[in-house]
Amino acid sequence: MSIVFNKEQIDEVAEELRKGKVIAFPTDTVYGLGVHYFDEKALERLKNTKGRPENKPIPTMVANLEQLAAVAEITPAIEKIVAAFLPGALTLVMKKKANVPSYATNGLDTIGVRMPDDPFVLSLIEKSGGPMFVTSANRSGEPTGTTFEEVMAQLDGRMDGIVKGTCGCLNASTIIDVTGDQIKVLREGPISKEDIEKALQ
Repeated sequence: MSIVFNKEQIDEVAEELRKGKVIAFPTDTVYGLGVHYFDEKALERLKNTKGRPENKPIPTMVANLEQLAAVAEITPAIEKIVAAFLPGALTLVMKKKANVPSYATNGLDTIGVRMPDDPFVLSLIEKSGGPMFVTSANRSGEPTGTTFEEVMAQLDGRMDGIVKGTCGCLNASTIIDVTGDQIKVLREGPISKEDIEKALQ
């Protein structure tokens, strides 16, 4: 059985994350499944919880611009996007900083980073010593969990704990690649390509 927490127990949840535990929690989009950053064993446990090693890297979730700048290279265009949309339902694929270990990005020189528009999650990242590796809370190949009940049905007993709560827009974030001269939309989500282009004008 996975331990069930409420949001008032945020300090306990943060402590579990610091211990390398795999915890699910509601975000501004869907339920996330996360572990503390720069902990290779915790990252492996996260992948195993989902049912198979992920082919693609697990995204990084940050609480502020300082954490973002610590893991990724920030350009003037990225600064505009950050100012317009973050915190928000947007994942940026950026060039990673040299100090980020290869296991964090599956050996790639890019890193996917998100800053969620959710006060609880931002506080949890800060309290756990952030950033965090966070992926969608579901078994691989199964529907993404958007409610406490859906996540429990798929992951109870596989994850260490879950925070009870309600998700935001119920759609996964928009993903954009900002590593080149032109921004590429890799996944459509709540923030449209038109919105992003306007912010860059």
